[in-house]
Amino acid sequence: MKKIILSISFIVCLFFLFPYSITMANEEARYDVVHKTKTYEIRHYSDRLIVEVINRNDNNSFRKLFNYISGSNASKEKIKMTIPVTQTKKNDKTYMQFYLPSKFRKETIPMPSNQEIKIAKIEEGFFAVINYSGRASEDNFIKHSAILESKLLEDKILIKGTPIKATYNGPFTLPFLRRNEAMFSVEWKN
Repeated sequence: MKKIILSISFIVCLFFLFPYSITMANEEARYDVVHKTKTYEIRHYSDRLIVEVINRNDNNSFRKLFNYISGSNASKEKIKMTIPVTQTKKNDKTYMQFYLPSKFRKETIPMPSNQEIKIAKIEEGFFAVINYSGRASEDNFIKHSAILESKLLEDKILIKGTPIKATYNGPFTLPFLRRNEAMFSVEWKN
């Protein structure tokens, strides 16, 4: 009897969590798929505005960016969360980045109250992307980055820069339902 009650409780919890666990945001950074293989796809992204902060692997980076979009900015404006949340290396430092909704232009972005948060633009370009589910752990990311890098080298596609980690789901999403990506900026000619 106890097993049945636990099973029913688990199913009920899943039922209520499922709609909220698929993605953690409303808008996804727009892209066009220009090439696809069994392992990866090449996407073309337009310019994108982001807010970013140095990631010190202590969960404070996410909190700082989340506070910014929750109204801790000069305009006290709440900004809808977008996907993905990315982590990338620049100048030997790792940055966590939130994409800003497409309605914003450089002139209309609320200025951060926290001086550690910077507004930046990711230039238009091509990115090779491999999808994977499961936890967004560093080991999982390294494994899939290596698979992607190997395939790109095999296909003679020039990689520009370090791998980028992209996560799409909130922490309550079941691991097998999660969408994670490893990506590289690449040189691509149609």
